[in-house]
Amino acid sequence: MVLFDRPRSGERAVLVHLDLQQVNEREDLEEFRDLAVSAGAVPVAVATGARRLPEPKYFVGSGKAEEIRQLVEAEQAELVLVNHSLSPAQERNLERLLNCRVLDRTGLILDIFAQRARSHEGKLQVELAQLRHLSTRLVRGWTHLERQKGGIGLRGPGETQLESDRRLIGGRIKSLNRRLEKVRRQREQGRRSRQRAELPTVSLVGYTNAGKSTLFNRLTEDAVYAADQLFATLDPTLRRLELEQGNALILADTVGFIRHLPHDLVEAFKSTLQETREADLLLHVIDASDEERDAKIGQVDEVLTEIGAEKVPQIAIYNKIDHCEGTAAHVERDAEGKVSRVYLSAATGEGCELLQQVLRDWLGVKRRRYCLHLPPNASRLRARLYELGAVVDERIADDGTSDLDISIEPQYLESLRKQGEFASLLPPA
Repeated sequence: MVLFDRPRSGERAVLVHLDLQQVNEREDLEEFRDLAVSAGAVPVAVATGARRLPEPKYFVGSGKAEEIRQLVEAEQAELVLVNHSLSPAQERNLERLLNCRVLDRTGLILDIFAQRARSHEGKLQVELAQLRHLSTRLVRGWTHLERQKGGIGLRGPGETQLESDRRLIGGRIKSLNRRLEKVRRQREQGRRSRQRAELPTVSLVGYTNAGKSTLFNRLTEDAVYAADQLFATLDPTLRRLELEQGNALILADTVGFIRHLPHDLVEAFKSTLQETREADLLLHVIDASDEERDAKIGQVDEVLTEIGAEKVPQIAIYNKIDHCEGTAAHVERDAEGKVSRVYLSAATGEGCELLQQVLRDWLGVKRRRYCLHLPPNASRLRARLYELGAVVDERIADDGTSDLDISIEPQYLESLRKQGEFASLLPPA
């Protein structure tokens, strides 16, 4: 049973955008155009207007709806994309009037996520979000059947089919939740393993297309997929980042945020977003060349609050300074002397060494220096300290003993002390 028919690449689309008086309902037209192109649509016309409140029947007024119908006919459009969230009834009414598919902003973002998902978990999460969204719009597929009121002798075939579809979708949602729960348990095991390794986690967050994956690749010398498009990254990627002076951390690249991120997506991606919620530090990547950057910073902070990550320490990374005339790489500090902003270009590498130094300093604040004298039979402790990236220097004597200079966080040292075999060899934390 096919539940989703994604737009074909190159599908001709009419874009609909309204300027609403309510600030929290406003959307950005250029961003919407980028979303349409990212989904594979070819925008052939744009219908704009202004309203104080959406119209209940079509969302737009009846006159504007007729204007859109004429645009669809003139441009031979196959799809109408609306830059707002539509109710199921509004979506259905517009399709009847326009005689073509209508997709709202939420449906469009879901479609892009469906195209971008690469991992098994990502595909499950997107399908779950799509099914939740579709379940409220099932009646759309059966408008050719007369829905009759319930009661003996009055149950129409459309209602029977809808009930059947709802059962199928409900069963599929339960199956997906079970499979995702299994994946979440596996992810939790990986998270506990990293905690046992006692390496801090730094998570890259930010508005979609701010350059997170490019920065991730620059720092880790990896090849994570990065492109100049919205939602190029859906699946989180974690890499161990080795810094100088024996420092190491786990760097996580995560999904980009967007204004009015569909709630179904936030729910479906909870396990993915947990990497952000449980990080030790967030690097909030911002497109310094974007005129709308302040508004987008606010949108990212809203999503961080929604997922419970608002209290995680944050450093703002102003990326793409190569697109900002007169802006050089530099670090800014707050009144307490703590780093608050780093200006760099992930594409050219300018300023990335400043960020690495900021991360080393951040780790250094959390760590203390100790000197250890280890006997020859302390190879397990020595190996463990190297695994933690704690060894700064080592001097081995002729008798097999070694003197180690280590840099380690006190709580990690204490956790090693709790392992009885190491207790006598370690100083107090």
